Amino acid sequence: MSSPVLQCSQLTKVFSDVGRDLKVIDDVTLQIAPGEILAIVGQSGSGKSTLLHLLGGLDEPSTGEVRLAGQPFSRTPARARGRLRNQHLGFVYQFHHLLPEFTAQENVAMPLLLRRLPAAQAEARAAEVLQRVGLGERLMHKPGELSGGERQRAAVARALVTQPACVLADEPTGNLDAANARKVFELMLQLNREFKTSLVVVTHDPALAARADRALELHDGRLRVS
Repeated sequence: MSSPVLQCSQLTKVFSDVGRDLKVIDDVTLQIAPGEILAIVGQSGSGKSTLLHLLGGLDEPSTGEVRLAGQPFSRTPARARGRLRNQHLGFVYQFHHLLPEFTAQENVAMPLLLRRLPAAQAEARAAEVLQRVGLGERLMHKPGELSGGERQRAAVARALVTQPACVLADEPTGNLDAANARKVFELMLQLNREFKTSLVVVTHDPALAARADRALELHDGRLRVS
């Protein structure tokens, strides 16, 4: 059996507010297998984004551990955590977070440049992935010159350009109309199959969650089968 690409054990997250503690994540243990599509659903404010941030090393758990590619990920020095994140994870958010002053190709090439890949190689790889997501004619366009659906496809390309082991997607279609939401999610499923990349999707859309290999609901800080 293949080792999990991403896992956590007994994960909790407690926020302190005006003298009282609020436990948002409560004793979560989870394993994501290579190539798996996992949907995490739950009501607004249930802690779905918090859990994704913990899994992605963007926040520290109060207790528990996260491991990425078999290596300790939580509570490691920031530089080491950033290196692991760049090597093994991709991120897609509800808002594309593309840098407005750079072209689509430059935005997608950025994670490769952070790996110190030569600029020519990074740009060639970015162009290849943009072609795969249907933006081969938009390489030199800046985000302001792209439609909402095109910007989100560019964000998907940026997440996948490093061929990560796992992509964490936080409401990736939540800012799109229904037609574009379907197109972007179909694209993510297609690229999941092609790249063999695991996909963890936080969504409030039951139709999208139904397309996953499995769906879990976050309720009162705990995960249960949806």
